[in-house]
Amino acid sequence: MKVKPATRGVRQAVRSLSFGMIKPGPGRSERRERELVVTATTPIATCRRVAIVSRKGGIGKTTTTLMLGHTFSLYRRDRVIALDANPDAGSLAYRVHRETEATVTQLLRASERLRRYSDMRSFTSQSSTRLEVLASDDDPTISVALGEPEYRQVLNVLEHHYNLILMDTGTGILDSATQGILRMADQIVVCAAPGIDASRASSLTLDWLDEHGYHDLVSDAVVVINQVRGNGGRELKQVVDHFTKRCRAVVMVPWDAHLAEGLEVEVEDLRPRTRAAYLNAVAAVARSFSLPSRHR
Repeated sequence: MKVKPATRGVRQAVRSLSFGMIKPGPGRSERRERELVVTATTPIATCRRVAIVSRKGGIGKTTTTLMLGHTFSLYRRDRVIALDANPDAGSLAYRVHRETEATVTQLLRASERLRRYSDMRSFTSQSSTRLEVLASDDDPTISVALGEPEYRQVLNVLEHHYNLILMDTGTGILDSATQGILRMADQIVVCAAPGIDASRASSLTLDWLDEHGYHDLVSDAVVVINQVRGNGGRELKQVVDHFTKRCRAVVMVPWDAHLAEGLEVEVEDLRPRTRAAYLNAVAAVARSFSLPSRHR
């Protein structure tokens, strides 16, 4: 297969200066990026459900859900949606430009008449990357009332219109909603922190899953370690080694000022290293897309 010429760096400059007469191939980093893009775009035979989990708050779960969604949407041609399934009034919908005030509860009420994709769009907000977000309710007394039967109904609706569903869960792993989502998930992404103490909750999440019959989710899990500063030192290495022994892949995401704001995210404002880390993360998740669904 013919290799496309380099598109950046010195190699691309040589091509430009030679008016296309000399066409150097891509360097190692660009070849690696192309390989990750190919993996990230692995076809999905049926709808794929990915749950983003952690028993500790403030560890970047919502940001991870958002950025996986943005990155998948940038590279894939099919439809990607992020569902805010946090029963404690999740904030996912506020991290994109809000096009509608509709929530998951309102979608539930209208589920019987949502036949076409155009019907769905009145319930979601779509970002410039094409990622769509379905909001949770701001009133926790409403969102807490949603349990496994309700989210099963929501997912049954979404899978008719989207190829990939990313589910931002709450920290209460014993909640009916989170329990149901774990039962309905094809795979999980576990969020962790670079410090040993902060990552203990993430490790306990894996312990609980192992103890309750989710061995397949644990062994196939992708762990995303957020807010890594510098090289992280010995402590980070211990965290990485620990999760590498238990899960399929571990990805480190560097601290980024744009993400730290906690506001709407513009992907082009992220540092190149951050964008590269999320491409690595979505490729790690997508390596399981060719495997059979756990439910269908």
